[in-house]
Amino acid sequence: MEYRLEDIETFLAVVEAGSVSAGALRLNLAKSVVSERVTRLEQALGATLLHRSARGVTPTDRGVEFYQRSRAVLEQLDAAAEAVTEDEGALAGLLRIAAPMSFGVRWLAPALFPLLRQHPQLSVALDLDDRRVDLLAGGYDLGIRSGRLSDSSLVAKRLARTRVIVCGSPEYVQEHGTPTSLAELSPHSTIGYSLVPADQTWQFEPARKGGEPQTISTRCRIVINNGDAMREAAIAGLGLAVLPVFIVADALRSGRLVNAAPALRPLGQFIWAMYPHSRHPSRKVRVIIEHLRHAFRDGDLWDAGLP
Repeated sequence: MEYRLEDIETFLAVVEAGSVSAGALRLNLAKSVVSERVTRLEQALGATLLHRSARGVTPTDRGVEFYQRSRAVLEQLDAAAEAVTEDEGALAGLLRIAAPMSFGVRWLAPALFPLLRQHPQLSVALDLDDRRVDLLAGGYDLGIRSGRLSDSSLVAKRLARTRVIVCGSPEYVQEHGTPTSLAELSPHSTIGYSLVPADQTWQFEPARKGGEPQTISTRCRIVINNGDAMREAAIAGLGLAVLPVFIVADALRSGRLVNAAPALRPLGQFIWAMYPHSRHPSRKVRVIIEHLRHAFRDGDLWDAGLP
């Protein structure tokens, strides 16, 4: 039985991506090459690994077993590569990271680049999507998330804190006023984030120490699934938005946005590094977490110079 490591890695990518096309995109290969590799692997094993349909692919029973066993073996290979290079302090192998789009483009990717230059044998596959992917099913080594935690199957390591503010364009605030209470804020047009519950509830710090967060339901004029697009809508004067400072810092410094309700304090957010409970973090995961924790300096990176 002869098979190639590249064929196994391609099969894993297809299963994790859910289709040959998505697997090809992840691997930066032509769809025909990916199909050929998976077929070649099936022929070498003498087994059908995938059910194929117009909607995508799903692994057969044998495919599921082969996926689980081969994924574990490849993780052991990565660990072996790390062990060989550990004495020299180098990192090696592939690290798959999932992160939200706005934070990933603006802060995460630039923070990773120096580490990649320092470790030439380290490779990173960075998937940016505001939707929260299943880290375990997707085969990710690490996930970067912001906001509230809800998945108890993941180990969470705090990287930084970020303030959240009610922001709007100077023109909008001049025309509609600066709300100083939740009652005054409630009638304003707002820009909603579609990847949260449909009621678009905004949460603010408790009125008294130890109390429950204060909440209001907003009247959204537009709902968007990306923080950068929400920022641009606010700059265009379409309403107020509640956004983390790491998204709006540049717009605040340039005056395109202002803190539209300085008397009100939305609940802050934490930036988290997360990985599945079922996976012992590799050395490169541990090193990257510490690198990011230092790089973000608990929010000072994006908060510097802002009141």
